[in-house]
Amino acid sequence: MVRMEVAGLSLDKKTRAPILMLKDLAGDNMLNIWIGAMEAMAISIFLNQVEVPRPLTHDLMLKSIEELGAQLLGVDIVRVENGTYFAELDVDMGGKRSRIDCRPSDAVALALRAGIPILVSRSVLEATSNETGRTPQPNDPATDGAAQMMRSAQNSQQTQEDSRRLAQASDPKRDDESLADLLKKMQPGTKYKM
Repeated sequence: MVRMEVAGLSLDKKTRAPILMLKDLAGDNMLNIWIGAMEAMAISIFLNQVEVPRPLTHDLMLKSIEELGAQLLGVDIVRVENGTYFAELDVDMGGKRSRIDCRPSDAVALALRAGIPILVSRSVLEATSNETGRTPQPNDPATDGAAQMMRSAQNSQQTQEDSRRLAQASDPKRDDESLADLLKKMQPGTKYKM
């Protein structure tokens, strides 16, 4: 197993899918794993030290593990099959070691929060070393995934707000009727709890 650290997040230029970039401590090996947007956001929130008012899913999971008397010792990315990566959590439950199957993105999000090692199987590194194409680099302005995802989300939210304002300005009577219909369909008392 090779110990790795998060080098950053990027976006695939064609699909706009987030990419988790790992590198070994010597900087000799890079591993790029395409992940989901929510997992990328969870990793980005930690990397950018964004304060959140309530625990997010990975914070909750780590806290639950600890409160149940277990300890997360490490995460291992153990194999790749047909482009899908597999990881395992290494958990100590009162002297009994268990390995729990999980997605690498979730494993890395937990590892960051717990401050534990991220290990990758040499066979995974060998299998992925033959990939072709440009390897995204950390902090590359053209592919900085965290920043682009945030900008995209902000732009999307602004576009939705602009569309909503335009629709309300063009036909306020229709919006009032829709709201009245919605309130009629609600359970008694619900409209007062909102």
